Amino acid sequence: MELEAFRELLTPRGQEALGEAVAAVAGDADPLPAASRLRKSYDAPLTGAALTQARLRARGAVKFGEDAARMYFTPDGLEQATRAEVAAHRARRFAPGTRVADACCGVGGDLIALARAGCQVDAVDLDPLTVEVARANAAALGLAGRVTVRVGEASEIEPEAYDVLFADPARRSTGRRVFDPMAYSPPWPVVLGLVARARAACLKVAPGIPYELIPEGAEAEWVSYRGEVKEAVLWTGDLAARPGGGPGSRATMLPSGETLTADPSLGPAGHGPVARYLYEPDGAAIRAHLVAEVAALVDGHLIDPQIAYITGDAPVSTPWAARYEVLETLPFSLKRLRAALREREIGTVTLKKRGSALDLERLRKDLRLSGDKSCVVALTRIGARPFAFICRPA
Repeated sequence: MELEAFRELLTPRGQEALGEAVAAVAGDADPLPAASRLRKSYDAPLTGAALTQARLRARGAVKFGEDAARMYFTPDGLEQATRAEVAAHRARRFAPGTRVADACCGVGGDLIALARAGCQVDAVDLDPLTVEVARANAAALGLAGRVTVRVGEASEIEPEAYDVLFADPARRSTGRRVFDPMAYSPPWPVVLGLVARARAACLKVAPGIPYELIPEGAEAEWVSYRGEVKEAVLWTGDLAARPGGGPGSRATMLPSGETLTADPSLGPAGHGPVARYLYEPDGAAIRAHLVAEVAALVDGHLIDPQIAYITGDAPVSTPWAARYEVLETLPFSLKRLRAALREREIGTVTLKKRGSALDLERLRKDLRLSGDKSCVVALTRIGARPFAFICRPA
């Protein structure tokens, strides 16, 4: 989508084209008839921009709900944009009236949440089209009075002039996800240089960020949404303080808002034999190194000191772990597992693994199951030996 075509989309004629494109996309899964109909009234650039936005709005509803019907997106911007519930959770740490420098705003998902929380946000982004999209989103949602957006380098920001630095470095290059923080845009050293000058900072990063790259004194929060780890957030300065303790690790589950922090009285989780129940901790707790805390919640222990599977005799319910009743424990072999599942008349199996190199889809095919019952099979290792646990959800 070209910048000029997007700007035309914001005009009355462009809005008319967008409305027709939204209706056409909603009523016709085949894009060619929709494009042909719009081309009768609008030129090719405007038709393309309108149809692109219509399709992106439909996809954006997953992250932005009803707001997506009024918002604008770029393909990469939508992919990297924070889910609205996650952005709102983050923004609740910011006091109303906080002056925030948004160092790489993208299409404005976080900018919107911060403005709605009462912050005054000055944002920059390198890409002129992305800047226009972020401005349009702030205007469309009635937040233009709390937001300024301009084209600029993150390194040009003066964090000393603001209460908080917010940064969500771009983690995509030519459409592909980037995992190395040194390949972020801006690169990690530039981000850390800004953080060092800021009174407080909030950094959104990939959940797999290497622990050694977390700034000293920062609070690292891993956030999961409906069981899937979405991101890590690094809080520095005054924002790192939390009730009951200083900087450290935190896990948060959304949409419930449940949060878990380290218990200083606990040592490393112990390990021992497989008991009646198997517990799978939430991914945010695992990333935050809070498995010992989850084990304490269920009065359990680890199966292996290096594997985040917990076992215990009591059927404890906690939002921090899925619980399964262990029906059978097998040293792993395909033949033995297949026979055990057939004996139980298992036709549908949910496969899980931790510490196992097995290809789950290949294993599913190799099991060649038939039957009318279902179960969960957890694959792991104890020491160097591979094991399979046949379970049912408890």
